[in-house]
Amino acid sequence: MKITVKYFASIREAMGQGSESLETAVGTLGALRDELIARGPVYAESLARGRAVRMALNQVMVDESAALSDGAEVAFFPPVTGG
Repeated sequence: MKITVKYFASIREAMGQGSESLETAVGTLGALRDELIARGPVYAESLARGRAVRMALNQVMVDESAALSDGAEVAFFPPVTGG
């Protein structure tokens, strides 16, 4: 399936891009995160399991068990505090 992945804030800065389209066969957001981590050091550091990373699927906050579907938009971003 083809999905769009968006990166925000410090994750975007580390990745050097705000978004990318990719093909994947994984079924959940957690499996996608693992697939991205396996791509290399920048992904591994930015999306590491020990880091606090928020996720959204089609602009709705979700956890890693959320199911992916063709055409989905996934967003990764660090926790944000307001003032």
